[in-house]
Amino acid sequence: MSMLIETLTSRHGYPVVDETSLEAFLTEPGDRVLFVTGDPDKLLDSNDIAVILPELVAHFQGRLYPAVVARAAEPHVCERFKADVKPTLVFVRDGQLVGSIPRVRDWDDYIEKIRGFLDGAAPVLNH
Repeated sequence: MSMLIETLTSRHGYPVVDETSLEAFLTEPGDRVLFVTGDPDKLLDSNDIAVILPELVAHFQGRLYPAVVARAAEPHVCERFKADVKPTLVFVRDGQLVGSIPRVRDWDDYIEKIRGFLDGAAPVLNH
């Protein structure tokens, strides 16, 4: 885990979910966002998203509950939620996929898509 990604857990208190803890995290009330990092040494977008994610969480003022997906659990999460691009943010409500946003995007693109996810718009998958 890179230092920036580690900051999400140590400084911001985001949980790291694995195959054992994933279901408990997803069944809690509220909109969940799973950060599938991929290998941050090879995927530079991973560190960028690690900086952007807390800003997104703050922007949506308590409507998003984030977690970092443990590297060992990434294949399971990616298969379950059809996330074939890494890094990606996977948005889940009541255990069901709402949408995903792969790689780094413009701020306005994040805001528009996430607002649509939170407002119950039809799932928008960006693969």
